[in-house]
Amino acid sequence: MNLFSFNEVTVHYNKKWKGPRITSSKDAFDLLLPNWDRIDYQEAFYVILLTRGNTVLGVSKISIGSVSGTVADPKKIFQISLAANAAAIILCHNHPSGDLRPSSNDNLVTKKCQEAGKFLEMPVLDHIIFSSESYFSYADEGLL
Repeated sequence: MNLFSFNEVTVHYNKKWKGPRITSSKDAFDLLLPNWDRIDYQEAFYVILLTRGNTVLGVSKISIGSVSGTVADPKKIFQISLAANAAAIILCHNHPSGDLRPSSNDNLVTKKCQEAGKFLEMPVLDHIIFSSESYFSYADEGLL
């Protein structure tokens, strides 16, 4: 065992891909929905990684859960966001039930990530709850 070796996160950059610019919650919804596998059957949590100009650097899957929940660990969210050199992030997860109202756990994760984002100067611009038909945006509702 080497005292100076440890697990690390690696990020691969694709210089040929230029992501779209996100200017609204609808832009984020339109970006993720076509690629969201099993949205009506299994809860999952993603983070959209953004540049200072809100251009998408990439989307990272944070976790996949069951029909009724998934784990959104702020440490993992910011580990990936920092490794990708993101300037801002948008949190996204789905409710397979189709009920878009935020749960108390959704509110807690949002608050924790907001606080961490302020400290790291990497703002959480939104937290969007998806269904296959529509979405709920914390930012649009004035909850951020």
